Amino acid sequence: MTASLREVPPAGSRLVAGLQRRMVQSLLQPALDPRHPITRQRRRADLLGGLQPLAWGVRREADARGEWLRPDVADAPGSLLYLHGGAYCIGSPRSHRALTTRIARATRRPVYVLDYRLAPEHPWPAALHDAVAAFDAMPGPVLIAGDSAGGGLALLTALALRDRGGAQPAALWLMSPWVDMAPWPAPPPGEAMLSDAWGQACAAHVLAGQPRDVMSPLHQDLHGLPRVLLQFGTDEALHDQGRALHDALAGARVPVQTEVYARRWHVFQLHAGQLRSADDALARAADFLRHDR
Repeated sequence: MTASLREVPPAGSRLVAGLQRRMVQSLLQPALDPRHPITRQRRRADLLGGLQPLAWGVRREADARGEWLRPDVADAPGSLLYLHGGAYCIGSPRSHRALTTRIARATRRPVYVLDYRLAPEHPWPAALHDAVAAFDAMPGPVLIAGDSAGGGLALLTALALRDRGGAQPAALWLMSPWVDMAPWPAPPPGEAMLSDAWGQACAAHVLAGQPRDVMSPLHQDLHGLPRVLLQFGTDEALHDQGRALHDALAGARVPVQTEVYARRWHVFQLHAGQLRSADDALARAADFLRHDR
């Protein structure tokens, strides 16, 4: 099947989901404000990420560019490159470690979480150069996954590798990807994290005067990409971008499997281990990455 789109109903306790949503709204969303210094936003994201429980059975090995997460059971071939979200301005291996350790355990392969260079200190294409270099250094076959800006970066990395020729990613897993740098529409009432003011401030930092389309893979030629798993929620500002990306990938004849999670917010997978829908999404992704389609 070239393209499929599945609407996924809510799973698990409504009370737990409501508590998780309110936690993000009260602890993280206020920090993602362009009036706050970027350094303060980074500290808050890392602090909150560091408070989340990690998956057991995963060893961490840091190096100068990021960290390897090696599950005790690693019988799947190759490795996975993970690109974190944070609007290209915040985020790190620490902020996403609760999710990435679970990805390593679920996919049963080593995961490399890249600490790519961030704006405004390092505008585009610094992050892309870092991602391509990391891909080249990893044992293949290499899968690429990412959330939010990291999802957009994963797609842009795959496009750069396609155009360069040579080794290509085996598959892409994109969670709530940011694929269009244009202003966002008004978010749905359930959005727990994002605001257009913050997104556009970060876009201005990373673009540094460059045209928006250089970082908007939604508007680029998507032919020749590997198979894609696309996951996003109905209650998030990037919901429309997710649906538009599904249509664009299908139109380019890229094998794409899309899952739209009802009443779930931006990158709800960060709550894996605490939210049933997040656990289900990771299990489906692990199955997708484990088997050819």
